[in-house]
This record gives sequence, structure tokens and C-alpha cells, in this order.
Amino acid sequence: MRQYGQAPTDPDEGAGIASLVFRAGPLLCALRLEEVIETMRPLETRTLAGTPAFVRGITVLRGVPAPVIDVSRLLGGGPGEAERYLAVRTRRGAVALATGEVLGIRTVEAEPTGGHPALLGGGNTRLVAGVGTLGAEPLLLLQSMRAVPDEVWEAAAAAAGVPS
Repeated sequence: MRQYGQAPTDPDEGAGIASLVFRAGPLLCALRLEEVIETMRPLETRTLAGTPAFVRGITVLRGVPAPVIDVSRLLGGGPGEAERYLAVRTRRGAVALATGEVLGIRTVEAEPTGGHPALLGGGNTRLVAGVGTLGAEPLLLLQSMRAVPDEVWEAAAAAAGVPS
């Protein structure tokens, strides 16, 4: 991993990643554009018993049940006010991410975290693909593919009456 102030050695490094930038509580976050399906106003969401605190519940995205994840709470920033839902692709289907304000599409340059535990602590390090800045503010480049544990998918499937 390149250190602060060190010039990139890989010619592709520094090219930036087209990302959707948004707020999640006190945090500035981004997702690779290819992971985002659409943004929308928050949809009706029903709570799911027995799921982690970062799971707001279940909603219906284009006719298909999907878990709703509170990104601020997931990253340890406490509960955030959901101004938007971001529908994102995962290995197991679409997920709605409850976020704050969506700031738009930006080219983001982020250094891989290497799973540094001091960054977020514990298991959340696997959610962050990289760390960069937007202006003078730190930015977390997320990797949504790993955001939803298997037990949440199972609870969502049970709530929707679908075998998992």
C-alpha cells in the first residue's frame, strides 16, 4: 500500500473510480457506480425480528423483497436519518441501503485499507474497500457485496415467505 505523499508506482493507480457519493450519518461514503442499481425516496419498510441493529427491516424493490441496511449504524456512526434508499447489487440479490443525502457521482481515489482494524474496528473493516478524501473530508469507499450477513438474508426470505 502506498503511503501518504508517496507517488503511485502502478500506472492505473490514481485513475479514480466512478462512484456514487453519499452521507451516512457523520460519515462521507461512496459506492462504485457499477454496484448501484438506482436511488429512490425511502420506501415502506417493515421491521424484521432477530436481525442486527443495522438492519432497518425489509422492503419491496421492484416487486422483490430486499433487506434495508442503515449504513450509518452499520459503520458505527449511530442511527442515521434515511433521506434516500440506494438499491445495490450483491451476490444474493438487491439490497436497499438507507443513507443520508446523496451528493452525486464523483471520481473517487481511495487507498486500499488492507483491513486495518484501527480504521473502523472489528468486522466492519471488510466493508471498506478504501479510504480517500473529497475536498478536505475523509471518504470511505464501501464494498456492498459483503454488507449483509447470511442470517439477514434468511430472515428476509422467511418474512417474505420465500425459501432461502
